[in-house]
Amino acid sequence: MAINRQTFISLIIAGMALGTAWAIRGQFGHEQGAAWAGGIGCLAIILLAKRQDWYNKAIKAAFAGAVGWGLGGMMSYGAVVGYGRGIEFVNVYYGLAMLFVIGGLYGFIGGGLFGLVLADNPDKKIKWHRVITEMTVGGVIFYYFIIEQLGIQMTPPRSEAWGVCAGIGLALMYYLARTGQHGAMRVAVYAGLGGGFGFAFGNFLQVMGNVAQVRFNMWNVMEYSLGFFGGIGMAYGTFTSSWPEEKAVTRYNTSNLSLPLIGLVLLIPFFVWQQSFIMKDLQPTLDRLTGGDSTGLVRTVQWAAFFFMIIPATYWLATFSGKKNQLEARFSQKEISGLFIGYFLIYIVFTILITGSFLSFYRIEQFLYLINFAVILLVIPKFTPTETFKPISPKKWTLILFLLLVFVALLSLIAINSHGEMPGMNRRFEF
Repeated sequence: MAINRQTFISLIIAGMALGTAWAIRGQFGHEQGAAWAGGIGCLAIILLAKRQDWYNKAIKAAFAGAVGWGLGGMMSYGAVVGYGRGIEFVNVYYGLAMLFVIGGLYGFIGGGLFGLVLADNPDKKIKWHRVITEMTVGGVIFYYFIIEQLGIQMTPPRSEAWGVCAGIGLALMYYLARTGQHGAMRVAVYAGLGGGFGFAFGNFLQVMGNVAQVRFNMWNVMEYSLGFFGGIGMAYGTFTSSWPEEKAVTRYNTSNLSLPLIGLVLLIPFFVWQQSFIMKDLQPTLDRLTGGDSTGLVRTVQWAAFFFMIIPATYWLATFSGKKNQLEARFSQKEISGLFIGYFLIYIVFTILITGSFLSFYRIEQFLYLINFAVILLVIPKFTPTETFKPISPKKWTLILFLLLVFVALLSLIAINSHGEMPGMNRRFEF
């Protein structure tokens, strides 16, 4: 059945939200940058869904999704991107296929944890201690058996932390299947398929852009592609799943909200600030843009970013945790929307500050983020997905996976016939 217009636009906006955030994430990298982007994507989906009973769990869902997408930040993929720039089909297809795996792990874990919070309800509580324990054990066992014992490597000589994420993903899949969490499984699968395809397709776009000598940050295009298709997949899985309807409450228990709230609005932004706004990293960029010693400007930028982060975080901590002292403790659409806008905007301000784009237009993609942001805010209130429930279909998912991998093979053929040896090219297999 064809997707109706309301749902189609909602999917595009969800993709734009995570795509924009993921492109920004490329400026920060690592787990904390990926977590912030994942949280933004999850909040966008909740706002698009417009379900009143989800606003009380929006912060928990966004934090869980942030942790899931953030876990993938430990994976190294620089060498794999280099395989996609090769000239032999086997190497290029291997590169794109492994990016499919890496992007798929990002989406599956992030989508799965996000979906678990949406499924959590008083009649069928999620045993989070068990989820965390099983995922941890799965990651450790897979890594040491597959990587250390069998020596199966994806990115030699770089880190093989993808093995940890693969174990985490398999353990999460087993938990979802064993406990009958069909909605969360659907979100995880489609987020994984979207993220996997988005990463592989993004690498292809990057190569084609470099071949055509497009004067744009094509690495950024690859990052946007991962987030865009991953966001579409996560949103589609969410909009087409069956979720429990929660009864309205007059007093919402906020006692177990502290960790997700602190983690989402304070710890993730703080770690991004602490790891990114470093003198030795900022000064060369600002020196070049100002044409002189920028030590004083660097200090100003560091503290500006800190206060731009800490003031909203303090407000959100007081606002949401203070609900426990109120008779009416339900969160509203307006409150969650305000959180989404502020959380997203801080991320954009961070990247503009760290790149020095407030001094120059040399990074045009930084200003495209603002356009994406404006479009997202304009469209979210006007569209609501109305797609009907669709049951899980492992056969259909297998067919989609097969067709996507065939399409990736076609992209590989196009890529190797479009260029010769390129800078940054890697070979996994020698002929």
